[in-house]
Amino acid sequence: MPSPVADSMQVVEITRPGGPEVLRVATRAVPQPKPGEVLIRVAAAGVNRPDCLQRAGSYAPPPGASDLPGLEVSGTIVRLGEGVTQWKEGDQVCALTPGGGYAQFCATPAGHCLPIPRAWNMIQAAGLPETCFTVWINVFERAHLTPGETLLVQGGSSGIGVTAIQLAHAMGNRVFATAGTPEKCQACVDLGAERAINYRNEDFVEVVQQLTAGQGVDVILDMVAGDYVARELASLREDGRLSIIALLGGSKAQIDLNQVLRRRLTITASTLRPVFSEICFTDCSCAYRIRKNSRLRSGSSLMHCRSASLRGDSSADRSIAVSTINSTTSGQNTCRSRRRVFMYAKISNFATFSAHGKNGAPFRN
Repeated sequence: MPSPVADSMQVVEITRPGGPEVLRVATRAVPQPKPGEVLIRVAAAGVNRPDCLQRAGSYAPPPGASDLPGLEVSGTIVRLGEGVTQWKEGDQVCALTPGGGYAQFCATPAGHCLPIPRAWNMIQAAGLPETCFTVWINVFERAHLTPGETLLVQGGSSGIGVTAIQLAHAMGNRVFATAGTPEKCQACVDLGAERAINYRNEDFVEVVQQLTAGQGVDVILDMVAGDYVARELASLREDGRLSIIALLGGSKAQIDLNQVLRRRLTITASTLRPVFSEICFTDCSCAYRIRKNSRLRSGSSLMHCRSASLRGDSSADRSIAVSTINSTTSGQNTCRSRRRVFMYAKISNFATFSAHGKNGAPFRN
């Protein structure tokens, strides 16, 4: 028998484009999980930049998604859609959602759910999926960062930035990061960056060349774009990869394609928010387990996230320990020999430009 669920729920909706004052509490019908989905009783919802952009009227939800903000939640599964076998009612999860997280109940694809890490509470877990999925897909899946390679993270003190620094550091990579104040630069170093570059008074191109003996870095994670792109290409080594995830500096760039061809560079970009028709509703391709009290290299690193509880707790910056994650494989999408982060579903809303990769072949997973 399905668990008792009320017919209506409280939500936070956007009344018109604007600032935080346009948000209001309203009552709506509880969504029903479609085939391949689960219904989650929401304990907490993450606060992300796309939520703020949607509230301002500049980031519309995709067709078929809820008009409510909220792209990640934590809570308890109370209903299963047709065909869902990997979860059961009562399971506590955190999840990536296409929208609708600012509500007491939220429906999302079962493949977007992750178990709550041991020793984490619901508020901490609500800040986990968005940043970790973003970094893993764009740095390790799309840009193919491998142990021993070098990563430059633009905006190292952002939510995405601090996650990228820690994951790459834990995987055995040299990490450089940019930030805008001495305090933010120090925070990047504390999280695992070998060197933080203050972009207000340092040229990251020159610093990167100095740090790499003129070779450049293997991968750049970029959320600026615009006129940064040409400078980033100059910061890559041969066969380097540039992964763009945001356009804070503008959507247009002028680049020298001869440089891309001659040095075999790859430019790739993606958005994480899925379109329903592009979601893969397969069973998990990576099974995983989280070791209790595990360590990242020499001690537990910290991941800073921002989450808001629908129980009435105020929004707060929180520091949470990142656990080491081991994985095994099943199905067609096999894991590499290195450890991988929890990945249940891949989201195919991306674009790639690549001259050619190593040995003249395009880069592949």
